[in-house]
Amino acid sequence: MKVLFEFKFADIGEGIHEGKLLKWFFEEGDEIKDGDDLFLVETDKVNAEIPSPVTGKLVKKMASVGDMIEVGQVIAKIDDGSESTEPDDGSNKESVSEGEEEKAGVVGEIEVSSEVIESSNENNNKTEKDNRKKVLATPVARKLAKDLGIDIKNIKGTGPAGRVMKDDIYKAKEEMEGKETQENKDNKEVKSDGAVIYNSPIKIPEIKIDGEVERVSVSMLRKTVAKNMVVSKSVIPHAATMDDFDVTKLVKFRKEQKPLAEKQGTYLTYMPFIIKAVTQALKEYPVFNSSYDSENEELILKKYYNIGMAVDTPDGLMVPVIKDADRKGIFNISKELETMREETRNRTIGLDKLQGGTFSITNYGAIGAKYGVPVIKYPEVAILGIGKIEKKPVVKDNKIVIRDMMPVSLCIDHRVIDGGDAGRFLIKLKELLNDPMLLVLS
Repeated sequence: MKVLFEFKFADIGEGIHEGKLLKWFFEEGDEIKDGDDLFLVETDKVNAEIPSPVTGKLVKKMASVGDMIEVGQVIAKIDDGSESTEPDDGSNKESVSEGEEEKAGVVGEIEVSSEVIESSNENNNKTEKDNRKKVLATPVARKLAKDLGIDIKNIKGTGPAGRVMKDDIYKAKEEMEGKETQENKDNKEVKSDGAVIYNSPIKIPEIKIDGEVERVSVSMLRKTVAKNMVVSKSVIPHAATMDDFDVTKLVKFRKEQKPLAEKQGTYLTYMPFIIKAVTQALKEYPVFNSSYDSENEELILKKYYNIGMAVDTPDGLMVPVIKDADRKGIFNISKELETMREETRNRTIGLDKLQGGTFSITNYGAIGAKYGVPVIKYPEVAILGIGKIEKKPVVKDNKIVIRDMMPVSLCIDHRVIDGGDAGRFLIKLKELLNDPMLLVLS
């Protein structure tokens, strides 16, 4: 008996549980090869081309363009020439084990068959059979059950073939506690790190419309940005301090080094110098390179320095990360920034480059703005905003002189950082950026 290979949407990276199917590269009946891109999916971070793990004929598409698909969901059935070794007597029972679910999370790995023959050993008692009970559920549902402290084996699934759905798990949680309301369930969000966050119970007033309007669909990236901003502003008590840095020497130094940078294959901006200065300041003031564990009331001081750089895209801000910035030179950082900006705007950047940040910088000066109050990227505890560098008259040695001035904003998590700490951090940054040779020689 011929068996069709069921191609499931695999886990393409940490925190990615679903995506929007944008395009099929093959039609039903087409021959495909192992490694051919089968479809394009939009996630909240990147657009990814998902390859086929087998060679064969695309027999059936299980999702259409525009559909939201979840990790572990069967997206296509492929005739790869496999033959079943078991008789088709209707006695097979669909079930998925924990081990099989794990294999569903690796891109390109051939799925283990989910067909399991029930045991015919009549000597086993009921308890032993219950212990062998296997549950059909997606990795998303399994993780949700684990996060909520529920044994998924005790939940009766209402989905296709008895699949346990997220709503089944929420219902079981309500029944177990006997006190969670429907309103709480609607306002609950389970984050990729396992944290359960309750959005504000305040009822949002209905939007009243008095004239002609146009409704525009919001991209997955914009939805994610909106959720992240709500989380940040809901959890982190923001405070801000601002200053103007005299960067006249930096402006002159960059101008002198631009020809050398071009010979090294990069266009030198101010940002590599700022990133280098930030990493040195973080080493002197490590609380800025930390996260606050509110559950355990502990400060997590990080010994690595991964600097996120906010990049403006048509769909919203993305924050690629320069890993181990303290170990890289100015030119290396400059080249990496160029590559990351291009990949981010084209939505081709790898997920590994969007994760693991410890401190972020946003450059609203790139669009001509001077001052701003940036929002901290949770779970970081601070963010630096850079404004447009302009020549201004300032008083120096009791004389009015023209200097290149750079507006700076520093937002802090006031749970762990005070105004005095913020002031000292900015003074250190000012010292480093006022003399770029400190950055080059360090």
